[in-house]
Amino acid sequence: FEKIGAKARICAHPRELAGSEKLVLPGVGAFRDAIHELRRLDFISPIRDHLAADRPFLGICLGLQMLFDVSYEDGTWEGLGVLPGEVVRFADTPGLKIPHMGWNRVTPVNDPPLLANVPRDDYFYFVHSYYVVPKDESIIAARTEYGTTFTSAVRRGNLYATQFHPEKSQTRGLQLLKNFANLG
Repeated sequence: FEKIGAKARICAHPRELAGSEKLVLPGVGAFRDAIHELRRLDFISPIRDHLAADRPFLGICLGLQMLFDVSYEDGTWEGLGVLPGEVVRFADTPGLKIPHMGWNRVTPVNDPPLLANVPRDDYFYFVHSYYVVPKDESIIAARTEYGTTFTSAVRRGNLYATQFHPEKSQTRGLQLLKNFANLG
């Protein structure tokens, strides 16, 4: 965010989220450990409060996955339950490397504001073994093909989340972050 000239701060305590105009939930790592830490540090209620107020929110990678009801990554783990659906692993398919790592096309659905000024079907950077399966397809903001067609971005109101990493996606990712910073 500093690279695009937007103010940002890292929140170390749940009470810091209350006054946030926008909130980003990034994520790299294991679902079980991440959701456990959010619960242990009492971040769940402030995140849900932010979302309930329909203030701009951006989930990135694991930050997208944790929004859903359940993940099957190394067991069965309850997510935030903000969006109905589940997080599943890519099927073992000959010739398909898991984790899905590298550049892949992102095809927008219904022209989400987050992808404004980004060429259609452009490439973004991914690194993941699991993907979300929303129960409500109306929240799908983008799809990607990798052995199967999967949801690579969602949107509901001011809630946005991507499976890909905008921060690793060069100029296109910076444009997405700029679009988010300019929301509201």
